[in-house]
Amino acid sequence: MPIQENDMLIVSIHFTFTPEDADKIEPMFRELREATRKEEGVISFEAARGLDNPNVYALWEVYRDKAALDFHASTDYFKRIVIDGARAMAQQRNAVTIVPV
Repeated sequence: MPIQENDMLIVSIHFTFTPEDADKIEPMFRELREATRKEEGVISFEAARGLDNPNVYALWEVYRDKAALDFHASTDYFKRIVIDGARAMAQQRNAVTIVPV
């Protein structure tokens, strides 16, 4: 199913870190959450840490459309926190982009 330009997009991402990196990433994800929520076109952005496994984080992101998601991915804080930070530190990353049914 191809994504249409005006589709609302939901991005669900799970990251797994070492215990040392899991503690380091928490303030970074808090910063990412606060900055992202201020972006135009962001409907919701949540960052959560696992109760049973605190090395696992989940991000749940809802964007008005593809343009809002593209803008988010172009920000300096996304590049710093996600590209250079979380993705580089993660032992595992599972991401899916979905549309409401």
